[in-house]
Amino acid sequence: MFDIIKQFYLRSIFYDKKISSEITGNLEYKPSSYLISSIVKIKSKKFNINSFTHENFWTDKKLSPKQLQKLNNFYWLFSIDLKSSYQSVQFIIRNWIEKNYKYNPENWNFEITSKRIIAWLSNTNLTYDNSNYQFQRDFNLIIHKQTFHLINQIDKEKKLNDKVIGAAAIILVGLCFKNKKNFTLKGLDYLKKIIKYSFDNSGFPKSRSIKSSIFFLKYLILVREWFKESQSEIPNFIDESIFNLGQSYAFFWKNLKFDPLFNGNNNSDNREFDIYLKRLGYSFKNDDQEFSSYVSFKDKHINLIMDIGSSPNKKFSEEYQAGALSFEFISNGKKIFTNSGYYGEDNMKLNEISRSSAVHNVLVIDDNSSCKFIKNSFSNFEVKDGLKILKKNVSFEKDKWKIIASHDGYLKKYDLSYEREIQFFPKNNELIGIEKLKSKKTISNIKFNIRFHLNPVAKVMKTQDKKSILIEINTEGWRFTCDNYDIDIDNGLYFGNKNKYIENQNILIAGIINKQNIDIKWKLNKIK
Repeated sequence: MFDIIKQFYLRSIFYDKKISSEITGNLEYKPSSYLISSIVKIKSKKFNINSFTHENFWTDKKLSPKQLQKLNNFYWLFSIDLKSSYQSVQFIIRNWIEKNYKYNPENWNFEITSKRIIAWLSNTNLTYDNSNYQFQRDFNLIIHKQTFHLINQIDKEKKLNDKVIGAAAIILVGLCFKNKKNFTLKGLDYLKKIIKYSFDNSGFPKSRSIKSSIFFLKYLILVREWFKESQSEIPNFIDESIFNLGQSYAFFWKNLKFDPLFNGNNNSDNREFDIYLKRLGYSFKNDDQEFSSYVSFKDKHINLIMDIGSSPNKKFSEEYQAGALSFEFISNGKKIFTNSGYYGEDNMKLNEISRSSAVHNVLVIDDNSSCKFIKNSFSNFEVKDGLKILKKNVSFEKDKWKIIASHDGYLKKYDLSYEREIQFFPKNNELIGIEKLKSKKTISNIKFNIRFHLNPVAKVMKTQDKKSILIEINTEGWRFTCDNYDIDIDNGLYFGNKNKYIENQNILIAGIINKQNIDIKWKLNKIK
C-alpha cells in the first residue's frame, strides 16, 4: 500500500511542481569524458549514431526491459564515434525529454537517473554544444529537475551503491552549474554521510566486501577529478577516503594481481584501472600482511590469503558469504585452492548456494553453514545469526608462515568451537592444515566435511591406495593427503566469473564427530 501511495504522489502535479524550477545561469564546467573510463567500459570499436533510426529510438518494442534501462541511462554515449552527428544525439535527447518530462517509475529510477545525468554532462560535445537556445534551456531544465528528484529520493534509496552514484551526480550538477553551489554542498553532505555510515575505523567497508571498496574508490576518484578539473577546492574527507581505500586496493589487488573470492567478490581484472590510476597520478602502497581481518602472505611464487574476520552486522551483509576461516592458495599465478565465488543475479537459489560455507575452503558441520541467513523485506539474504572470531595468531617468517584463528559459528547449536591452523613451509613447498573441533561435553554422531575447491582447469586423480589425491595445473603437480580420515573427489559449482557458473571439482574430507576434541590434519605438497 505504501508503494502505491508513493507512486501516486511521485506522478502527481504537486511533485512535478516541487522538482521544477526556473534556471538562471548557464552550463560552465564541461567534464572530460575520459574521467569516467574507470567506471564505464568504453569500447575500442565505436558505433555511429546515424546507423540507428532516431524516430523509433524509444518505441522499439523488440527491446527487453534490461535493454531499455541501458538506453535510458545513456551510458552508450561513451561508445559513440565522435564523428557521429551531434544533431542526431540531440534529436534523441529532445525526444526523450518530450516523452519523459514528468516522472515515471521506469525511466526515472534512481540509479538510471543518476547515470543519465552523469552521461549527459560528461559528453557535452555531443549532448549540448552547437545546439540552439531553446534546446539548451530545455536541457538545463531537465538536468535540474532530475537533480531535485535525486535530492528528494536519496534518503529513501535502499541500495548503498546507488546512493553513491546519486550523490556523485548531484555534485557534478553543482560543479557544472556554478550558480548552483548548494547542489555541490548537498551532494558532498550525502557522500560524507554514506562514508561515515558504511566504513569502519580503518576506512574499509563494514560489509567486508573487496568489490565494494573498489567501487567506492572509483567513484571517489571520479568526484575528486571533477573538482580538480573544474578548479574547485577538493574536500579533505574525499582525499582521506581515497587514501584509505587505496590501502585496501593495494592489499587486495596491486600486491596480488588476482581477485580473492571472498564476500561477494568475482574475477574482475583491474589492469585497465591500474592504467587509469597511473595516468591520473595515483599510486597506492600497502606492505601490511594483515588488513581489515584478512591475512595475505606471499613470496615470489606462492600466495596464501585467508579470511579471519567476524561476520558483518546484518545491515551490511547483503553480499556476505559464510566463509570465515576460508583461504585461497596460489602457485605461480594459478590458484590451486580457490573459493567458489559469488552469484549475484536474480536467481535466488544460486545466490543462496554461493553464500553457503560449502562453496568455501572451510569446515562445515552437519551440512549447516557457520552463519544463518534470512530473507529481508526486499527478498535479499542477510545474516540472521552471525559469528565472532574467538582468537587469531598470525606469524610470517622466511621458512614458516602460520595462521591460527577460531570462531563461534557452531557453538550455539552444536556446542563446538572451530579452530583452523594453516602452516606453509616455503623451502619444501608444503602446506599443512589442522582443523580443531572442541566441546565442553561429549559429542556423538555429528557429521562434518571439509571441501577444498579446485581451480576449474585443474586435473585431479585419486591414487590406487586411495590415500592421496594428485592435482595437476599447467605444468605443476601437487599431492593432497589427510591423516585418519577418508578423502574423495566431489563435484561443485564455480561462480568466480560474474553471474555465471561452471562445474569444478573439490577434494572432500568427511567424517563423524564422536568425542569432545578432534584434530583433522591434512597436507598439500608439491611433487613437480
